[in-house]
Amino acid sequence: MHIPKLSDLNNKHVLALIGNLVIAVFNVVTMALLLRTMTKPDVGVWFFFLSIYSLADALRNGFLSTGTMKFYAGVAKEQAQVVLGSVWFLAIAVSIGLMLLDACAMPFISMIHNEQVILVIKWFGVTVLSSVVFNVTFWILVADENYLRILALRFVNSGSMIVALVVMLILKKGSLENLLIINFLTNCLTSLVCVVFGYSRIKTIWNRTRKSMTELAHFGKYSLATNLSSNLLGSADTFIITAMLGPAALAIYQVPNKLMEIVEILLRTFVGTGMSGMAIAQNNNNMSHLTYISQKYAGMLTWLFIPLAIGAFFFADLAIWLLAGKQYVGTEAANIFRVFMFVAILYPIDRFNGVTLDIIHLPHINFYKVIIMIVVNVSTTFLGIYLFKNIYGAACTFPFAIVAGLGFGYYHLQKHLPGYSIKNILSTGWVESIAFVKKMTQKYVGDKS
Repeated sequence: MHIPKLSDLNNKHVLALIGNLVIAVFNVVTMALLLRTMTKPDVGVWFFFLSIYSLADALRNGFLSTGTMKFYAGVAKEQAQVVLGSVWFLAIAVSIGLMLLDACAMPFISMIHNEQVILVIKWFGVTVLSSVVFNVTFWILVADENYLRILALRFVNSGSMIVALVVMLILKKGSLENLLIINFLTNCLTSLVCVVFGYSRIKTIWNRTRKSMTELAHFGKYSLATNLSSNLLGSADTFIITAMLGPAALAIYQVPNKLMEIVEILLRTFVGTGMSGMAIAQNNNNMSHLTYISQKYAGMLTWLFIPLAIGAFFFADLAIWLLAGKQYVGTEAANIFRVFMFVAILYPIDRFNGVTLDIIHLPHINFYKVIIMIVVNVSTTFLGIYLFKNIYGAACTFPFAIVAGLGFGYYHLQKHLPGYSIKNILSTGWVESIAFVKKMTQKYVGDKS
């Protein structure tokens, strides 16, 4: 039997997975601490702020992250410098623009009596600016497939957050205001590390060109709309539940959402590693390999999610108790988690449909796909809550949005990628999964030397 060595971890898939596991574990620990020390309404307000901030983050990421991957991965060094410099200039400009927009609302803060809105106005701008450096650095490192460095930065960002929260709780200084201060400072710390150690490559900003910035902006206008709409798709339930049922109901709804990090870990890992390979294939006009990568990752994840969904059905109550404590046991949280996990079986194909559309330079189709999902989700969520009078109305209607988006994206990819089909996705995923299991078995069990 072969004993795993540290060198075995020097694999982009393994490192990407470990990085996402690290961030997920820290997120779960953070969530568990907050749920046990803050009231449900306060937790609901915190999630409301995160939803607004995430929309802004989606604007910046959507405008530039996919473009960074598409135009930077696999190109010559000189052109890479130009692309990165242009990305940096645009990222800083967008961040300052968002901060100035927030500053315009500051003079009117005394006229506002809604705690959630006041919180957003006070902290939105500085939080957006504090995260720009490490966000751009992460885009570059993903394109470079330097997942070991990403892992280290995740430890800095999430680890410092946990340490600060523990200190806050020990000192019994737990409050929304202190939580936002901690979030801001950990962002600043991570950005400082990126610059000091040279990971950010921010000096390339002097290599920017108008042509490159125009090209990024032209591509980014569609990926921006898609990413912003995708974030709105995830946030729509937050706004609707808050308005119709209140912050306490939102807190319950967010518990199973946090447990869905299990799914997001795997999705982020496969999308991150697969996207760079697809971008290189596209830049080298190797469309058959691009199709293979898309079908391989989407298929492998689909087969993996089936047993995960079955396991969630039986252990949902235990998972809710472990994350949130007994105050959430017996609420709707467990059943909502079961619904989410079974719908998640469709996530891999839907997610890779969108990524592939972006990579093959059809971001406008991906944008239309997300818009369809938003329209379906918002309308069915409103109807569901109106009919059920509880958060089951939001959870049980979400599958309609996923099916609508998946069908639209699949239809257009079939027209542009020969051989792309659900059958090939599942068959390729199955073959690759079996090959992966056999390889790992031979490496760690069958090796008699």
